[in-house]
Order: sequence, then C-alpha cells, then structure tokens
Amino acid sequence: MEKNSGFNKDIIKIAVKDSFKKLNPRILWRNPVMLVVEVGALYTSYYVLRDLLAHQWGALGFNLQIAFWLWLTILFANFSEALAEGRGKAQAATLKKARSETMAKKVVGDNLQSVSASELRKDDIVLVEAGDPIPGDGEVIEGIASVDESAVTGESAPVIRESGGDRSAVTGGTRVLSDWIQVRISANPGETFLDRMINLVEGAKRQKTPNEVALTILLLGLTIVFLLAVATLESYAIYSGAYVSVPVLLALLVCLIPTTIGGLLSAIGIAGMDRLLKRNVLAMSGRAVEAAGDVDVLLLDKTGTITLGNRMATEFLPAPGVRVEELADTAQLSSLADETPEGRSIVVLAKNKYGLRERDIGQLQAIFIPFSAQTRMSGVNVQNREIRKGAVDAIEKYLQQQDQQLDQEVRNIAEGIAKKGGTPLVVADNGRALGVIHLKDVVKGGIKERFAELRRMGIKTVMITGDNPLTAAAIAGEAGVDDFLAEATPEAKLALIRDYQYKGHLVAMTGDGTNDAPALAQADVGVAMNSGTQAAKEAGNMVDLDSNPTKLIEVVGIGKQLLITRGSLTTFSIANDVAKYFAIIPALFSATYPQLAYLNIMDLSSPESAIISAVIFNAIIIVFLIPLALKGVTYRPQGANLILRRNLLVYGLGGLITPFIGIKIIDWLLAFLHIIG
Repeated sequence: MEKNSGFNKDIIKIAVKDSFKKLNPRILWRNPVMLVVEVGALYTSYYVLRDLLAHQWGALGFNLQIAFWLWLTILFANFSEALAEGRGKAQAATLKKARSETMAKKVVGDNLQSVSASELRKDDIVLVEAGDPIPGDGEVIEGIASVDESAVTGESAPVIRESGGDRSAVTGGTRVLSDWIQVRISANPGETFLDRMINLVEGAKRQKTPNEVALTILLLGLTIVFLLAVATLESYAIYSGAYVSVPVLLALLVCLIPTTIGGLLSAIGIAGMDRLLKRNVLAMSGRAVEAAGDVDVLLLDKTGTITLGNRMATEFLPAPGVRVEELADTAQLSSLADETPEGRSIVVLAKNKYGLRERDIGQLQAIFIPFSAQTRMSGVNVQNREIRKGAVDAIEKYLQQQDQQLDQEVRNIAEGIAKKGGTPLVVADNGRALGVIHLKDVVKGGIKERFAELRRMGIKTVMITGDNPLTAAAIAGEAGVDDFLAEATPEAKLALIRDYQYKGHLVAMTGDGTNDAPALAQADVGVAMNSGTQAAKEAGNMVDLDSNPTKLIEVVGIGKQLLITRGSLTTFSIANDVAKYFAIIPALFSATYPQLAYLNIMDLSSPESAIISAVIFNAIIIVFLIPLALKGVTYRPQGANLILRRNLLVYGLGGLITPFIGIKIIDWLLAFLHIIG
C-alpha cells in the first residue's frame, strides 16, 4: 500500500465528482444538518427562479448570491467526506483489480484445475507455487514457503508460512516467493479478509459510532432550536414593521446552525480509520477506533512486545575455583552447533567479552548432542571431554548419574539468577559443574519510556506472560509496567479482562494465537496479528497487517486523536456561530431599531453585505478546516483538565475570533469590488 499521506490529482477529481453525487437527499439524510442546508438552498433557488421568470430584478442578485453560497456550503461539506474516502477508494480499486485477475490451481483429486479466484469456495484446496499469488484467505495444510505480503501490509520483508502452529494463516492477494504450499480456503467470496478490507477502505459499510450518533443528535437538536428561533423572527419582523425576506432568514438559519462540524463530522471519522490504515492497521469498525481513544487499560504480551522475544546470554558466573574464561570457553564449545537464539547468544557473548573465536566444527571432530525435551540438556563430546549445558535440575540429575553432586555455590548462583527474573543454564565438563550462564529476556529499548507516556495518558499497562511470578515481577519492574499476570492461561486472560470491564474500565489487548481468541473477542479493542491464526483475526476488531504488537500503543494514540479532533472542531463550530450571530442580527433589524447598531461591532458596510459576508465565511471555513479534519488535531499525553483548557483556549476562543476577522475581510472585499452596496 502506498504510504503517502497526500492526495493526488486523481483523488481530488474523484472527490469533486462525488461531491455532486452526494447531493442526493437519500445520501444526505444521514447528515441532518447539511440536509437542512440543502433544503434552504433549494428554497432560495426557487426564489431566484421565481424572480427571474417574473422579471423582478430588485432582489435577484442578492438572492442569487445567497443560493450560490448555500450550494457551495453543501458541496464543500460533501467534498470533505469524499476526499476522506478518496485514498481508500483508490486502494480498493487496486485490490479489486488484483483479485479479479488472480487465477488459482485448485486441487481436484490427483489433478490441478485452473480456476478464477472468484470461483473458489470455503474448504477448497489450492496449490500455490513460487511466483503465484495466494488466491484467497486460508490455512496452510502442507508445505512451507516464503511469502511476500507487501500488497497487503506495505512491508517488503518476506515472511515464512508453514502448516501447523500460529504461522499457518495466509491472506488472499499476497504472493509466494519460494517453495510451495497447499492452502485450504477458509472463506467464501465476499467474506474474505480482502473483501472486508475493500469495503472498509471504500467507506461503503462504515457505520456511525455511538459518539457520532450522540453528536449528530446534539447537532440536530441545535438545528431544531435555531430553526424555531428563526421561524419566530418573521413574525417578530412583521410585528415590528421590518421586512425580512425568506432567503435572508434561510441565510441566518444556515449561519447559526453548526454547519462547520456538520460538514466535517463524517470526514473526521473516515480519516481516523484511514490514519490507522496508513500504519497498516485495519479497523473492522469506527467503533473500535473510538474505543481505542477511551481505553484506560492496556494488556500486552511479554514475548515479542515488551521483550525482544528471545532469551539472550548476558553473563558467565563461574563456580568457586573456576576461571571465568574457562567457563566461557566451555560454554561456547557446547553451543557451536546450537542454532537457537539462546545458543547463538552464548557464542557471541564469549567472543565479544573474552575474545574467544568460533571454532571450526569440522576440525573438532566433535559429536554434538542436540537439546531434547526428555533430557532438557544439550552439549558436545570432544577430545575425551563430555560437556553439557541445561537447566539446574537436569544437570543435577546428569551429575548424579556420574556419582557427582551439584556444588551448593553453583545452586546459589542459579537461584540468584532466577530471583532476578533470569534463566540459569548450568555448564558441566566431565562430571564437574563449572558455573552458570545467565539468560534473560532483553527488554526492548525505549519501551519503558513509552509506558511512562501511556501512564501520563491515564492508561494502565498490564504485562501478560506464561513465566512464573518471580520472573514476571523482575521483567515487569525493568520494563516499567503497572501490573502483570504471570502463568497466564486463556482462561486467566479472559477473567482478567472481564474483571477490569466489571470495574468500568475499557480494555485493549493484542494476540496472535487461537488461544488468544476468547480474550481478543472480550476486549473492547482487540488487535489481532495478521501473521496469526484465522481464529485470532476473526475474534479481534482490528488486524495489524505488520504483526507488530507494540503498535497497540499507536492505535490508542490515534483513537485519542480522533476524539480530540472531533471535540476541537465541535467547539470551534459552536463558538463561531456566536460571531455570525453578531454579524447578521444587527443587519436585519438596525433600520427598524437603530439601537441595534451598537451590536454592529464589526462595522459592516451594509445589511446586505453583512448577510452575504456571513454566508460566504460559513462556506469557505469548511474548506480551510478540511486539512485539519483529515490530519487530526495533534494529541499530547496530558491530563483531561489540561486538554479541556487547551481546547477551549485554542478552538473555543479561536472559533469566536476567527469569524469576526474573516467576515470583516469578506465585507471589505465585497465593498471594494462593488459586489454589494
């Protein structure tokens, strides 16, 4: 996917065209505020047409300008929504094209049948070889292959997919780079991950979130209040002997109702989902994005999220009477054929810290003993030496078989490592324990600072791990999380989430395995890894296409940015209605009631100019705010009181002052150009 946040000319052209399509009342009824503006524009246009046919030129020019700017107000609002949808529609078009052109090798008995990807059904089996696109969502049932997922995730680094385990899920639209796999299709056409992605990025199935619905009701309520207020003005005008035309009253109504936020509300929601998509997170609904903004408890898996994911050797601790160089040399010998991350880290530590070079395995004529679940040891037999490394109890049992005992000092060293949250590996050479290798989970750099930032945002972080409580406590302290759940089972995760929710918290968590599915489904925000199982992806309400668990922190930030953007622009919209009130009301009645001239604090040149200036400002302010609605108001991790204070100061006060300046400038231009007398 394209990462560019800008909009090209093609997207703008499509947005302009869609702006006119969205004038359809059947589409516009979802935005009651703008529907009222459209009714006002239609009514004003009727007056223009009536005056034109009757050759009544007196008010024709004035009414024509009002009608023109009312229609522009609606078009600008439609344009903001269409522009927000534009990038997603461009992506959807690319994805649709890729899907329609994909051919699949369907396995039928012992034969292969070439069929279109759109003809595949759930449980069909397909063969995908090097260079072939994967025709649909599924599970690898045979083989192993390197897969390019850049068409979906935007990341160029290939990933390994194989049968069994949590790395068996594949996504339609990705491509096999090497080897081959057999895939069992897991979804019918129209139900695939790609189909959901197309629908969501197009915005075709985007439902209003609870907050949007509540705000829409508020805006509708304000519209009704101002509608009743304006309707009574005509009676008041007749009673006072002032003449106020219907187009003027409609202009007043449009300027007083919250058209600014009404025109931008939908664009803000779509842009929030799009910001997630730019970070390769697919939100299954706008509700999930909003919920992320309200999250106050964050559950994160330890391995791969808080730590690097592999235990690393950090220290050699020799037994009494043993030189540390001897321990390092023996430990390195035992690990030369150990291709696990732990084994490689032992070799690297010995090389970097003690200058011990890796030996040539072939020249050693050594017999390497691989690790097994039964012995829980590995090692090497070389030059009449029998070297073993393994867990404390495993080495102790091994020594007992050779009529030897594990030195109490070595046992104490191992216990000290365990109390610090590390993993001790004892190294033995010919029945003698030489010392202990300290393995530990390495906490990711900068993660502690990120957790501190979350704490400032009012979010509690909870580490989830299968480690024992002692190890979990040590890692939790080093990482700076607020709490932890040790020896976590699927049932324990589910119970923890429910407990927090029962106390009134909103909970977010990440997961990738089938055993994470119940917790992902229960969490308010469940972010499933795209590299995980189909069950996990179906249970979560977001999918991280990069499979980066730490991205949950960014998801929360984007959710909060969405809520703050909506609140900020709502504050601005309502505040600038006050200024427009001061522009139009004195203009309407100053001739009948000269005292109202004192309210003409902008010193506008004429009543007609005041009305037209306010209508023009009301339309063009939407255009100026579109970039802010799409980009979002910058979120800073501050307390609620500070955010509210900043919101009122910047957008409340700004919304009050901006119309005074803007309307005055427009009024001056109209007078200078002699458009209005």
